[in-house]
Amino acid sequence: MDRTSTPAVELDGVTRRYGETTAVGDLSLSIQDGEFFTLVGPSGCGKTTTLRLIAGFEDPTQGGIRFGGESVTGVPPEDRDVGVVFQNYALFPHMSVGENVGYGLSFTDPPGGGSDEARVRELLELVDLGEMADRDPDTLSGGQQQRVAMARALAPGPDVLLLDEPMSALDAKLRERLRVQVREIQQELGITTIYVTHDQEEALAVSDHVAVMHDGTPEQVAPPRTIYREPATEFVATFVGDNNVLSGEVTAVRSTDDADDNGDGSEQSIADVTVDDATFSVALNGDSDPTAAVSSGDRLTFCVRPERLAVDADRNALTATVTSAEFLGETTRVHLDWEGRELLLRTEDPPTGTVTVGFAPTDAHIVDRQP
Repeated sequence: MDRTSTPAVELDGVTRRYGETTAVGDLSLSIQDGEFFTLVGPSGCGKTTTLRLIAGFEDPTQGGIRFGGESVTGVPPEDRDVGVVFQNYALFPHMSVGENVGYGLSFTDPPGGGSDEARVRELLELVDLGEMADRDPDTLSGGQQQRVAMARALAPGPDVLLLDEPMSALDAKLRERLRVQVREIQQELGITTIYVTHDQEEALAVSDHVAVMHDGTPEQVAPPRTIYREPATEFVATFVGDNNVLSGEVTAVRSTDDADDNGDGSEQSIADVTVDDATFSVALNGDSDPTAAVSSGDRLTFCVRPERLAVDADRNALTATVTSAEFLGETTRVHLDWEGRELLLRTEDPPTGTVTVGFAPTDAHIVDRQP
């Protein structure tokens, strides 16, 4: 995806205040044409307010919003060419499924110049509800209602589709199926889509880019794999999936071509970080801020994903006590106590009692540096 072209949706220094409360603060985002972009974060982080600002249901206190390079700040929702799927779907109970889907066509012609009836049939087929045009919405399952709401939002052919936690009321298995279907529909239509969710797994599964929101601003905007593997901050590291976060003082910085440090024998910059009475080797190459020179005496905070901890490892080894284990099917999440700190291990063969675990220096990722 060409991120140098004119963004489909752009927020430039957008702030939204309610009295003394700042819901969104100095937010800048660029969302490309045809992109599936997700805002994820805990309750109260500003993600839904951001979506409402894009839709035009809220006006920014300051800053600007552009669609395709043209300002839409102050433009009412009905003139923004967006389709919105709300959390509660908001289907009209006195209308049939087909009438719900065709509601938006009462105010505009179908894209492509066809009839309203043909557009409704086309969209119901797209969402696998082709035989249900005459049904009442209250006879449908939650998943079917969600798809009707999506078809209704798509009927006028909007340039941008906005989805506000549309699966939050559904059970986990149904959410998994529907998120795949939503992604397939988005890709088939090539429509720019902005999705709001509090579910980190959902955000990683469907998105081209993810913005992890915290206190009204994004802590990190990146592709899902980067968000997971290279979190920019401690908040991102702990919010998106399980993580082990450790902090200590740098006692040495060195270069090495030891294959045990990086796996291939190429030169690697290593910081030795002392956490309490233990010293861990942490790779610096690929750090989220590679221009920041790390030196002895700095304080580094780094994280290691539970699946990157290895039992009976001899590098960066520590001895911990198993306190509990949760069987999750493919893996087991093992809770460890190390010197009063809780660590997490994911493994297919969970240990018991006392266990030695460790990690490669390249499996640690630095999330903060304090000189």
